[in-house]
Amino acid sequence: MIRTSPAETKVVICVWHLFSEWRPKPLMADSLRRRWPDMNVVHLPDYDRLPQELSDTNIFVGYSLRASQLNQARRLQWIHSTAAGVAQLNYPELRDSGIMVTNSRGVLSATIAEHGLGLMIARARNFPDAMRFQDQRHWAQQELWDKPQHLRELAGQTLLIVGFGSIGQGLAKLARAFSMRILSVTRSGKSDPTLADGSFPVSRLEDALPQADYVVLAAPETPETKSLIGAKQFARMKPTAVFINVARGSLLDEAALIAALETGQIAGAALDVAAQEPLPPESPLWTTKNLFITPHSSAVSEALWPRQTAMFMELLERWFAGNDLFNVVDFSRGY
Repeated sequence: MIRTSPAETKVVICVWHLFSEWRPKPLMADSLRRRWPDMNVVHLPDYDRLPQELSDTNIFVGYSLRASQLNQARRLQWIHSTAAGVAQLNYPELRDSGIMVTNSRGVLSATIAEHGLGLMIARARNFPDAMRFQDQRHWAQQELWDKPQHLRELAGQTLLIVGFGSIGQGLAKLARAFSMRILSVTRSGKSDPTLADGSFPVSRLEDALPQADYVVLAAPETPETKSLIGAKQFARMKPTAVFINVARGSLLDEAALIAALETGQIAGAALDVAAQEPLPPESPLWTTKNLFITPHSSAVSEALWPRQTAMFMELLERWFAGNDLFNVVDFSRGY
């Protein structure tokens, strides 16, 4: 692939989402223009002008590009996804096009790992119910203790992290400070022994689950991970176990989770993601007992767009220098 020089390059940045923080900030385009003043940088606030801008675009920065739009982008060489997950880009026309795709793997990891740890602490110390009692102005010391899952410590508990990429490894590092035992589940069954006390291949997930006090789902969204956690997996967990999902809603059978919580098959759960987002008001998840929900906020912090910008600028430096890029998506693996 012959790479263009900065003066010959047009970069289009375009993401629109209901949630304002998923939309690129002016910082990104402004930083690119300062570093490469000869480069044509177009930042679109929505998709209205995208069709007319695509025909001479060399590099597209965004969340998704449909097959029909891809046909309009005759000069496109590289797509950089502002999300780590790329299921929305994994279609035949793009896979067969020869266009390079990179993702933002690693940009969100620290924030999501911290959020995952926060959900674990919230469940261990029953912060959700404490907030409900606060709303009632009730000093509920006895009630919080009398819950089926007593207040407990993280120290000495076993944490099973399903998916041991940058998010899972980040969570393991944090959990180490709480003196937790760490187990991991990976595709190969291998992981960094300095971070995990034991590791299982995904084919042996059911063997790992009975050992866990906390199960955190942090795997990528691929065809193989769809409904990875369901009734069979909940049946293998301890009745005192807590399940947490900071990955994607598609990895979880939500009906099976509801059943597991309502019947006391597991002690509690926390979700940052759902199969349908925004979660509709009529969803039974809202009223499921012992379930704590955060609105897909695990990846959000004030550092999001500075980190996104720094990563993309480093990739561009490599691109123009003719060097290999990092975070190149392997569609055969799905990430």
